[in-house]
Amino acid sequence: MQAQQPGRAERMRLILTRDGPTCAWCGLDVSGRVPATTDHLVPRVKGGPSWLENEVAACRRCNRLRGHTSPADWLAECLRRGWPADAERVSRVLLALESAIAERGGQRRARAYLDAQLRRVAKR
Repeated sequence: MQAQQPGRAERMRLILTRDGPTCAWCGLDVSGRVPATTDHLVPRVKGGPSWLENEVAACRRCNRLRGHTSPADWLAECLRRGWPADAERVSRVLLALESAIAERGGQRRARAYLDAQLRRVAKR
């Protein structure tokens, strides 16, 4: 049986504790006036789960602009724009998701996408 995931607000608190209070993409402080949103690295439309291991904090602008763009493509776009995208954080969270899927099973739709993103982000 799969362990129950914390609710959205609790996951956000855990994400900010784990990664710090900044947007993974532009580095903006999301602890004050700019609220953090949860950004799924493997998008829900690609089978990505709403698990702590699949989410990073992002400002609303970055989350909206990224849409369903892959993490590897969005990292490249952020760097092109001169933003301090945190490739190490993205890689660490993708690896945590890979481990969580291996442990919990399921997420068949997300696996191929995740594997491709891990390869592409590792090349950076």
